[in-house]
Amino acid sequence: MADKISSQMLKGTLTGSILLLLSREELYGYKLSEQLEQFGFAEISKGTIYPLLLSLEKKGLIVGNMRPSDNGPKRKYYSLTKEGCKEKEAFLKQWKTLKNNMAKLIERTDADENK
Repeated sequence: MADKISSQMLKGTLTGSILLLLSREELYGYKLSEQLEQFGFAEISKGTIYPLLLSLEKKGLIVGNMRPSDNGPKRKYYSLTKEGCKEKEAFLKQWKTLKNNMAKLIERTDADENK
């Protein structure tokens, strides 16, 4: 239970995670969910991912295209738009800043505790 990431922390990174995955390849919703699970986001429900995809599409960050499937009905594949690529880069920049600041804070706190 200690390794479980809080839903509030996940919400802040989920959009960026989706943009990163879609920058690698076009994915449909279920496949995107599987990819997220491979990177440790197993707690994300399908009911969270699909509304987020719709929101990203409405914002013009991704675009969805219906394609035939070998295993049943058509699937909607998502890919990044130019605006989505810019948003992904902005996310990466913010993430690196946050990561560095948190590392400094943790290091300082650890050093203070070991005095």
